[in-house]
Formats: sequence, structure tokens, C-alpha cells
Amino acid sequence: MHAKTTTSARPNPLLKASTLPFHAPPFDKIKTGDYKPAIEAGMKQQLAEIKVIADQKAAPTFANTIEAMEKSGALLTRASKIFFALTGSNTNDTFQKIEAEESPKLAAHNDAIFMNPKLYARVKTLYDKRASSGLDAESQYLIERYYKFFVRAGAQLNDADQKTLRALNQEESSLTTKFREHVLADTAAAAIVVDTKEELAGLPDSDIAAAADAAKGKKLTG
Repeated sequence: MHAKTTTSARPNPLLKASTLPFHAPPFDKIKTGDYKPAIEAGMKQQLAEIKVIADQKAAPTFANTIEAMEKSGALLTRASKIFFALTGSNTNDTFQKIEAEESPKLAAHNDAIFMNPKLYARVKTLYDKRASSGLDAESQYLIERYYKFFVRAGAQLNDADQKTLRALNQEESSLTTKFREHVLADTAAAAIVVDTKEELAGLPDSDIAAAADAAKGKKLTG
């Protein structure tokens, strides 16, 4: 599966697992325009995977429900973790725009999974029978965790309350993103410019080097 990003012939490197050691992201190949289509493709893919799990006729088991959910969303997890790691450490206006667009969609995506009544019913069946299931302690604990995730996410609410919660979750996601943007902007605006290294006496060399790099990024040299 290939997504078209900056050019019609170029495949999106985020759509496949990295072959680098420890699956490190191939940043030399990833372009800024790759993140949004990869995240959206990941949401679409995971919802399709969840639908298969929720709609299956087979009785719920740990393997066909809990393990299957654990394995779902590989693309979304990969793309979103890389993206949000960057927005939290090395963001820019383009990243912030993508985050503002995708965060409410990700909140809605999460709600679509944890408010899925068929999926919740399967998890609850396993939860109710966990003590007599013969599963090991770790597996029973994972069932309990998933059950709590669903309950806390609103799986037991009626349709009207779920609709309200979905709207609140999307609003919270948008406001959280805006808050982070304001904090970053204020932090950048509050930077102190010094003219000599002596004014930084007492700071570790690593901090001074990092500050110098940040200054160069703002075209401040000295």
C-alpha cells in the first residue's frame, strides 16, 4: 500500500515498518507532507481491523478479541508516535497546523473504537468470565484493563450521552492543542538573548551548546 504525498511517484515511507535497527524512523526519507496522510490512512486501517473483530460470529476469546485489538492500528501507532514526538520536541508552524487538524480526528477515532457496542460486548463477556477462563494472571489483567478503558471511555452511556461525550472529547483535544501552541509561542517570546558566554557561567556545556544552536536557528549569532 502506497500513499501519494509530495510527488505522484514517491511512496510514503511511514506506510511500512522501518527496517532500521529497533525500527528507528527513517527521517532521511520522511517528508513533512507524509505525516497527515499516514495518520489518516492509519485511522482508516484500524477502524477496518476493529470492524472485523467486532462483527465476527465466533464467540469472543482472548485471542480473537483482546490480542486482535492489541495488534490493530500498527500504522496509526507508528505514524502518530513519530509525529507527536516531533511536535513535542522540534515543532514548527506546519507541524502545528497538522496537529490542530488531526487531534480532533484522533479523538473521534478513539471514541469510535471504545464506544463500539459490539466490541464492548465482546470485551464484557471476557471480563465477566475471566475468573473461570483458565487464563494466566497477565491475560486476565489485560482483560480488566480493556474493560476499564471501555467503561471510562463511555461504552455504557446511552446514545445521547455518548454524542455529548464525543463532542466534548473533540473540543478538549482542540483546546489542548491550542494551549500547547500558546505555551510554545510564549516560551519562544520569553527567550533571553546574551552577548557573551560569561553571562552563562554555571550552566553545563551541553546546555550552552543547545542554547547556541537555538540562537542560530533564530539567526542570532555571537
